[in-house]
Amino acid sequence: MTIKPPVKKRTLVFFLIPEFTLLPFSAAVETLRIANRMLGYKAYDWRLTSADGQKVYSSSGIALEVDSSLADERRNLSGEQRPSMVLICSGINVESFNNKSVFAFLRETYNRGVSVGSLCTGAHVLAQAGLLNGKRCAIHWENLPGFAEAFPRAEVYADLYEVDGNLYTCAGGTASLDMMLNLIGQDFGETLVNRVCEQQLTDRVRNPHDRQRLPLRARLGVQNNKVLQIIELMESNLSEPLSLIDIADSVDLSRRQIERLFSQEMGRSPARYYLEIRLDRARHLLVQSSMPIVEVAVACGFVSASHFSKCYREVYNRSPQQERAERKLVSNTPRTLVPA
Repeated sequence: MTIKPPVKKRTLVFFLIPEFTLLPFSAAVETLRIANRMLGYKAYDWRLTSADGQKVYSSSGIALEVDSSLADERRNLSGEQRPSMVLICSGINVESFNNKSVFAFLRETYNRGVSVGSLCTGAHVLAQAGLLNGKRCAIHWENLPGFAEAFPRAEVYADLYEVDGNLYTCAGGTASLDMMLNLIGQDFGETLVNRVCEQQLTDRVRNPHDRQRLPLRARLGVQNNKVLQIIELMESNLSEPLSLIDIADSVDLSRRQIERLFSQEMGRSPARYYLEIRLDRARHLLVQSSMPIVEVAVACGFVSASHFSKCYREVYNRSPQQERAERKLVSNTPRTLVPA
């Protein structure tokens, strides 16, 4: 079998944002490395970059040295080092990242025909740059509520990854592996993808629209199909909660039957469970966004800020204001890191 001459297929730039998550980053790089090994030549090349060219600390405190700075990559767009793709790697506290030079670079990169993408919470940075308006994208499920409220023009989904033209986004974790396998499949076909999977001990190539989280049955340990159906209805209607009568009509049960089932399966009333999942979403919005508390209340189906605060304190033993203040305190506290 004739092997093609060793010509680079793609050059990727991994742009590291402070507190990026190591798992999706390493999963992406290792997938490309294994593809090179299976091919027998360097079809994929990559380099790491940061805004100032200095090393970047991940969320685990491990620092990575980089190969270039933002200024270097601006020059590379017009030279021999022009990348095929730029991927934003971020993680926790991405909402606090605000670098207009980086946003401008991403827009310029995209406008010049270079693919742009993100790992984990990096879609937040792409959205801040204005690249996701009217575009399909994916982000980690924990960040999805705050993202959807902050960027209503982006079409965000709880998928493993999304490819919309030259925009590649994934949810983080091992989803970056799936997105890289998709890329490899585009370039070299299914045979190479299967060989890479065998090396990674990956038993299958996941569909981009596979769910990020465990199915409700596994996540909650609930087996009753009617209860699961009701919870799915609740989770789909948080900003405008359904009445128990509406839910009963939808699942063809009486109110008493639903109350009995929830008492048996969930150990609480359906109204209490519905309240708890609405408050859980509110908590995510409080710590992930700067939305006014009254808007958080409305987004989670509460008719007033005072009622929202009362319910929140009842469940979490602190007010929404305290929740947000504690989050800001943690975000602004310098991390103690071991010098390299």
